[in-house]
Amino acid sequence: MQQSMPLPKYHQVYLVLKERLLEGFYNEKFPGELELTTEFEVSRVTIRKALSNLASEGLIERTAGRGTRRVDASGASAGSGAGSVRPHLLDKLVAINQHTTVKVLEHERISATESVAAALQVDVGAEVLRVVRLRSTSDGPVSYIVAWLPAISSRGLTKSQLERKPILTLIEEAGVQISSATQTVSARQADSLVARHLAVPVGTALLAVSRIVFDGEARPVQWLQGLYRPDRYEYEMKLSRSDEADTANVWISKELTTRIQ
Repeated sequence: MQQSMPLPKYHQVYLVLKERLLEGFYNEKFPGELELTTEFEVSRVTIRKALSNLASEGLIERTAGRGTRRVDASGASAGSGAGSVRPHLLDKLVAINQHTTVKVLEHERISATESVAAALQVDVGAEVLRVVRLRSTSDGPVSYIVAWLPAISSRGLTKSQLERKPILTLIEEAGVQISSATQTVSARQADSLVARHLAVPVGTALLAVSRIVFDGEARPVQWLQGLYRPDRYEYEMKLSRSDEADTANVWISKELTTRIQ
């Protein structure tokens, strides 16, 4: 972990996993402790603390001997019912009084710049959808996220839809199969624009996430750049020791990787 990061390793892991859950990942299986220790390059104790945080919010269910499962908006474990589309979790957050709202700050069709074209594997100048979202809890703003989507995954997406559901859910509801993603996590200082939206001083250290999501044909369907204010997630909890078994062969095991130094 970088010395400039103002939060412990377990909290960094927690933030990344929570964002993945909110975006609709881990519908079929949730990675086991051993797999997560390999992915994040941290200790098992660190992973368990991060998972305990997620469990306390009702986002996952941990059962001894059966591993960890994502919990959907109805309170049922993922994979326990019919349906192939990953349900979004915003309703679950409301149900447990962890109010999360999304405000779409910008929603526009633009011509792809060189960096956007490279990430989405489209021609420079091709039309893409650019969306800027601000995610907040009852305490205030939490994340400032910019996403770019190519034509294959952005047809018909409206501003009101993007304020109600995660982008990945909308993409899959439109018939695009989400298969994998690549992700990097680093630290970044808030510039004047981001600082204003996140209500922090300019130069504040933020958790920065960059992610490219691919469909079943390995085509990019979303490029996301997110900046997160970690202090909004802090809270107290009781931790208990767990001897849960690890699960293996998770569909997202090798494609979605984050390294914390």
